[in-house]
Amino acid sequence: MSLGITLVSHVPEIASGLKKLLDQVAADVPITVAAGTNDGDIGTSMDKIMQAFADNSADEILAFYDLGSAKMNLEMALEMTVKPVHLYNTAFIEGAYTAASLAQAGVTRTEVEAQLKPLVVKD
Repeated sequence: MSLGITLVSHVPEIASGLKKLLDQVAADVPITVAAGTNDGDIGTSMDKIMQAFADNSADEILAFYDLGSAKMNLEMALEMTVKPVHLYNTAFIEGAYTAASLAQAGVTRTEVEAQLKPLVVKD
């Protein structure tokens, strides 16, 4: 089963910059981004999150977010998608980087989650 990454951020430049970094260590891992509101402001969008899930070609998605309202939108999106999506309360950059590099190495989701535990910083 393949693992992909979805990044949810309030700021498009943060998410695109992180994706650019992750692409360097995980070229074979599908990474999608949902950032900013539908009208281009700072914030998050359910529509963009759902599209990022749909655009991600992986069998399962590991989702990372920057701030609390992004988590709220992710939690709502989880209820609306049929694709398995796992939400992580880790430091945004460090968590996504760890997961992407491990997914590139072909480890299981269980092994990824074990490595993410020390990076949990949010409720």
